[in-house]
Amino acid sequence: MTVLTAFIAQIKLSIQNQHFIKLSLGNYKGEVEQLKNIYVKAILIKRELKLSFTYRYKTRDITKNFGIEEGLTEIVSMMNPEGFRIVTLFTSTENVICELNAKQNWITRDERATAEKPISLTHDKIKERKIGDSNKTYLKDLRLTDESGKVYKNAQDKWKQINHYIELLSTELTALPQKDMLQVVDMGAGKGYLTFALYDYLNTTLQRRSHIEGVEYREDLVELCNSIAANSGFDELQFLQGTIEDYKPKTDLDILIALHACDTATDDSIYKGIKHHANLIVVAPCCHKQVRRELEKIKAQNDLSFMTKHGIFLERHAEMLTDGIRSLILEYFGYQTKVMQFISDAHTPKNVMIVAVKKEISKEKKEDVLKQIKDIKSYFGIGFHYLERLCGLDK
Repeated sequence: MTVLTAFIAQIKLSIQNQHFIKLSLGNYKGEVEQLKNIYVKAILIKRELKLSFTYRYKTRDITKNFGIEEGLTEIVSMMNPEGFRIVTLFTSTENVICELNAKQNWITRDERATAEKPISLTHDKIKERKIGDSNKTYLKDLRLTDESGKVYKNAQDKWKQINHYIELLSTELTALPQKDMLQVVDMGAGKGYLTFALYDYLNTTLQRRSHIEGVEYREDLVELCNSIAANSGFDELQFLQGTIEDYKPKTDLDILIALHACDTATDDSIYKGIKHHANLIVVAPCCHKQVRRELEKIKAQNDLSFMTKHGIFLERHAEMLTDGIRSLILEYFGYQTKVMQFISDAHTPKNVMIVAVKKEISKEKKEDVLKQIKDIKSYFGIGFHYLERLCGLDK
């Protein structure tokens, strides 16, 4: 029996004995662009044990589920000199490392167990309310709950939206760099539903001291929210009257939020986040008029012209182009971006959220991003993108 065959047999045995925790494939030498690692865990789907593979790319993750035998075959196919050269099996009793050495031979070694076995393998996660207790002062003052903490019937959608919002960002919020006080700004805070929830989650749940400023143009809402913040004892939550464009942070930012800022106000927000070195930028764009005007003005002829001659398709096309270029510009400045659905489109068609986390970027990658932006503009007939101009990238 070869070393590799014995290792696969050991994986299979650990699954049968219920000692299996997870598997990690690393040191990738293959040709699949941006693929870095594969992580494997056991899950239950409809009472059947499966192996769930997470293919970790530089800017995204892809998950696929396999039956046990099919999953083991997939692992074997990935372990080769032109694939993954080191695989670590984590069990409840030991870690087993299988590695391809300099002589192109597989070798194994055992180490002390370091992973904890999951409490449950179920694939269907129990819904967790990130806000937790609904019997809180600010929720009552915002008219989301009654005096006993029960959510009003007409506020159920908003309550779900608040919890979903925090759930979407929980991983990124937890991973923020450690510091004495996080600096956060919420651009266009409105009535502050999500601003209050974010303050509560950061300061109460995560125990991360955070100063949050909510920027809102309507003075009556600013006064209302400041009153609720004071009544709730949220000393580091402050609402400011003014525009997104005019807001000037007093220090570098850790988090910048801009939900449903209209048209280029989203770009103004992103630019301030980039300029003030925010570790996390979260936007849910609205009203993509600027790029649509460019498309209507230039009317470039390309393979998509048959579709964009229809107004409704042109509008959706403008939305995807606007946000796609925004994501590229964020990548240029070293952010890892992902785009997701914010809230159900049953409530609003403007349901895209862009989440950008500050990372590193090479000079070569920056040049590649600039070329992509230039080519996209040329192909679709876009004279300029407002965020591109703000950042000085259109020169």
